[in-house]
Amino acid sequence: MNKSWRDDVLADIESGARISDQHIVDMIRQAVLTQRLPPGTRLPEVTLGDIFGVSRSVVRKALTRLVSDHVIVQQPNQVARVAAPDVEETREIFAARRLVEGEVAALMAGKLSATQRRELGRIIDEEHRAHQRGDEAQRVECSLAVHRYLAEHSPNRVLGAMLADLILRTSIVIALYKRAGMEACYLDHDHAELLNLLEHGPAEQASQRMREHLSALEALLDLRPQETRIDLASILGGAA
Repeated sequence: MNKSWRDDVLADIESGARISDQHIVDMIRQAVLTQRLPPGTRLPEVTLGDIFGVSRSVVRKALTRLVSDHVIVQQPNQVARVAAPDVEETREIFAARRLVEGEVAALMAGKLSATQRRELGRIIDEEHRAHQRGDEAQRVECSLAVHRYLAEHSPNRVLGAMLADLILRTSIVIALYKRAGMEACYLDHDHAELLNLLEHGPAEQASQRMREHLSALEALLDLRPQETRIDLASILGGAA
């Protein structure tokens, strides 16, 4: 389990915070969102119980909720793991997000309040500064905050809830399929351009730019079919 995530958990416990199943859900969800708990990470009940200082029944409640939110997967009598969607599901997640977030962008275009413009601008500025100083954890946090802000302020609350779920699922597949050696999925100036369109419109252009932004993000991933590499020489060498 990621050390920095452990440190966050321990800090909460030492502060005297009451640890509930909701607390565990929030901590694990945030760790997955910021890619500190990578796809496939095992989440044993006993280990989580020891970390959080709670009973296994509390841990089970949290895991059940995380399964329903698609954050983790758990088969009967098996240890829960952070979700690891395959390539086909990954493409489906991005396709769904383009539809949903494109529509949210269209609904918000030209209707941002001065407060919303200022708050989004502050997050985007901080994202750029974090990227420049090489603070990848903060950069990811800010990038997520931009899109979560749109989900939370969507004029259509149903679409907003759908978008919040898709943002989380997208973060999981980005952690899983980032190209080897690539430290960040960062598209410089994209969020600033999106903010300009959200502020001034038109709606169709804002929607199209959002879809392009998500397609560009998907293109940064390695979604080629993964072939199992088998060394036939070593397997069949003695059969000759």
